[in-house]
Amino acid sequence: MTATAEESVQLTRTLLTEVVIPVYNEERVLADSVHRLHDYLSRHFPYPFLITIAESGSVDATPEIGAALARELPNVRLVRIAERGRGLALRQAWETSDADVVSYMDADLSIDLDGFLPLIAPLASGHSDLSIGTRHRQGSSVQRSLLRAVLSRTYNLLLRVVLGVRFSDAQCGFKAGRREVVQALLPVVQDNRWFFDTELLCVAQRYGLRIHEVPVDCLDDPDSKVRIASTVLEMLRGMVKVTRRRITGTFTVPLPAHLQRAKLPPGLAQQFVRFATVGALSGLLHVGFYLAFRTVMSPLAANALGLFLTTVLNTAANRRVTFGIRGHRGALRHQLEAGVAFLLSLVFSSAGLLAVGSGLSRAAELAVLFAGDALATLVRFTLLRNWVFAPHRQRGDDGGPAQ
Repeated sequence: MTATAEESVQLTRTLLTEVVIPVYNEERVLADSVHRLHDYLSRHFPYPFLITIAESGSVDATPEIGAALARELPNVRLVRIAERGRGLALRQAWETSDADVVSYMDADLSIDLDGFLPLIAPLASGHSDLSIGTRHRQGSSVQRSLLRAVLSRTYNLLLRVVLGVRFSDAQCGFKAGRREVVQALLPVVQDNRWFFDTELLCVAQRYGLRIHEVPVDCLDDPDSKVRIASTVLEMLRGMVKVTRRRITGTFTVPLPAHLQRAKLPPGLAQQFVRFATVGALSGLLHVGFYLAFRTVMSPLAANALGLFLTTVLNTAANRRVTFGIRGHRGALRHQLEAGVAFLLSLVFSSAGLLAVGSGLSRAAELAVLFAGDALATLVRFTLLRNWVFAPHRQRGDDGGPAQ
């Protein structure tokens, strides 16, 4: 082994990993969980570690138990936060951390600890920026109630459809990240409760940071203090807020220079999800215009006028939401070039209306419009992505692609 390799191994072995356990009224399990975690890490974890008990607003004996554990066990500390909130507890612990890698796990240790080293290894090697446990990948083993399983699957499906995420399990209480990456992302994360880690992952994905997933074994605590109904509402509100911030262009944070390599434009899959969302809303708008104009003009005229107005709005929305272009420069050119998509849509839908003839019900006319819109949508996406909003054509615009 060369001297350089020996030095590399030595640096790896001294990498400090901080494990944060956010707690609220956990007097029943805290002592046993911390002792079990401390014993496991001491025996099986190859890196130095620090266990931080992040207590937020408990009204039972949790603070006293946490303080006693900090006095009793080496490498254990207690951090107290006056206000309640899992996200707030993690934020304050991670913001002040000096560790190389920061992580967290739930107080009940519902995730098998044998998954912790695979969680940390890609961060220690520099392969990944964040690492998350997942209960929804092949190789995981989960024992939980049917209700919780259905809610978890539904929530992650909504995240994929609405926000275009690519990670499979946003809420598994088993996550880690390189400290410099996490601290760079925290300023843009606004939620301080249950949506905190989902929002953190959304920010990371937006900047193209590498998120590693580790299948885990999970045994849910049947006495969990998580209130399902209120938590679900918090998650939905969080999704709405993130969507609004992405549309308004406020979902950004300055990253350190050496991390800016990760500022990549949205991928094809993510763009298509956004485009499909805008397209679905535009289709409904087209139908609304058509029904309104149909009362005073012919089907072809009502379709043409409704489609024209819809195309203008669709182009403006896709310009901002799908392709991340801001500012007024180039906006008129984009609208004129998108006129090609309008003409294609007009040809498809008008041909359909002519083919079915007159005297049909409104429902039949609307069916033709939907079919024409669906056919034109695929052509429009290719046209907008590869010509109207092609990245190389935006480099000269003041409001170029959002980073």
